[in-house]
Amino acid sequence: MAPDYIVHVDESDFEYEVLQYSTQVPVLVDFWAAWCVPCRVLGPKLEALAREGEGRFRLAKLNVDENGKLAQRYKIRNIPAVKAFVDGHVAGEFSGVPSDQRLKDFIRQLAPLPEDLMYAKGNSLMELGEYDEAEDAYRQFLSVQPNHPGALLGLVRALLLQGEGHEATILLDSFPASSEFSTAQLLKPLAKAFAEHEDDRIEHEHPLEAAFINGIRLARRGNILAAMDGFLDILRADRNYRGGEVKDVFVGLLTLLGDEHPDARQYRKDLTSALF
Repeated sequence: MAPDYIVHVDESDFEYEVLQYSTQVPVLVDFWAAWCVPCRVLGPKLEALAREGEGRFRLAKLNVDENGKLAQRYKIRNIPAVKAFVDGHVAGEFSGVPSDQRLKDFIRQLAPLPEDLMYAKGNSLMELGEYDEAEDAYRQFLSVQPNHPGALLGLVRALLLQGEGHEATILLDSFPASSEFSTAQLLKPLAKAFAEHEDDRIEHEHPLEAAFINGIRLARRGNILAAMDGFLDILRADRNYRGGEVKDVFVGLLTLLGDEHPDARQYRKDLTSALF
């Protein structure tokens, strides 16, 4: 016996089983026919995902040969065709047999998993500057999906924005290959510097070294712009000081700020001016 979230519908119950039901959870309508060979491939995949989802969405199967008016109403010209309904309206669609990953992504956008909402929460908290709460959200998400690059990068940023370098360094050293990998690499010198200068002592005979340690101290305390100003002064005095580490830490701070920060462009120009 098929579960309630996998149903066969026709013109007599489409209004209730699909349109009205979609006000509760998303409904995917699989337009198919017995003679359609690709439908025999897509159908079982959709049913397996519906069972796996356990009610996150409903799969409604509709035979186009037996329900011509609905096929015409929704302009079905090729099958298999899938239309997703939310609140009684079409919210997404595709035709043919997509790859397994594209199929999963389509459904996930339509009916996010609980952990997806936790990831979105982490991102929103980062924008609000609630870094400790964002850290908690990312950790909850990663407890379910431990190798998610976006969440790992979010956790690293949350840690660094709280001045924590040790764990950030560990996470960056084992960061997975992904589109986020290059950004993660830019943060490694910053994480390493934070980890190596956690005692906040800035006494040093060499003025540039004292300035460097003070810049790390400022950055760890969240005063990133003041730290970057100090690093620029060091680079203007000696652009190769500490074998290029000052520049790398500066770039890490720029990466931590993000391109959307209103001062990011000016600081990039200032870095170029100091180096060349």
